[in-house]
Amino acid sequence: MLTPSSDRAPRTRPGRSTRGVAGPAGTAGRPLLALVLGAAALLGAFVLAPSRLAAGDADGDLVTNQQRVTAVRGGFVEYWRSGDRRLSPHLTRVVDYWYRFHLVKGLVSALLLTVLVILTIALWKRSLNTRGAPRRAGLVSAGVLSTTLALVALAATMANIQGAAAPFSSLLPMLPAGRTDPALAGALDQAAHQLADTRTGTPTTPPLDVMTADFALYHVVMAVVAAAVAVVLLAVSVLLWRRNPADQAAKRVTRAYAALAAVLTVASLVLVAANVSVAAHPGPALLRALQGGL
Repeated sequence: MLTPSSDRAPRTRPGRSTRGVAGPAGTAGRPLLALVLGAAALLGAFVLAPSRLAAGDADGDLVTNQQRVTAVRGGFVEYWRSGDRRLSPHLTRVVDYWYRFHLVKGLVSALLLTVLVILTIALWKRSLNTRGAPRRAGLVSAGVLSTTLALVALAATMANIQGAAAPFSSLLPMLPAGRTDPALAGALDQAAHQLADTRTGTPTTPPLDVMTADFALYHVVMAVVAAAVAVVLLAVSVLLWRRNPADQAAKRVTRAYAALAAVLTVASLVLVAANVSVAAHPGPALLRALQGGL
């Protein structure tokens, strides 16, 4: 037997959903907010954390850029004058620090890239399911910004893998600007003359042999990394192009990202070719680097 209240629908207050505030409508934005906050935290860590995490108890002077540059230049002069293949103690300390610096920064960059890719996908999916024009425009703008930041994070990840694999060569750009120091200017001039004379078969000193080999490795690493990135981007481009969403807006977004991935694939292959060329003949490029060129 039914009671008087059991055959009636449950009462709800006017303007209130039966799902409640804690339902899907109230929680839909939380994953996006978590991704945004995670990306912001990793971006801050990318800027602030590597120099401090890479420094050991005896490396506090290497945290600031000016002191690090001074240490690099002094260590290089010491190494060049030694005439030995083994790095001098002062240069070894800086190179070890620079390896840890790039390792930390590379890990943070990779994490940031992962979060930004997930965030970008989430933003575009959300924009396609949003009806209001202003809200949708905001999500689209956020998606474009997230995509741009993801590309920057990808480049940073690649560069830091390269720097961690060959930290000595990664330090070379700090040398040419110090030519006002007579000792450093003399060491760089001697290295440049030896590199210029290699075309005639003139023997080079052990420090320059080490520098040349490390510089070649520096570019081999980037060639390998860029080749791996090209393979991944090509696969992404093909997969996205084969997708055929029924919704026209979703189709346009998918095709746009497929085209972007294809363009980046070509750019990565160009980067592979350039670095393979330098790795095969590192002398001229190393000479330009020591003289302050690209």
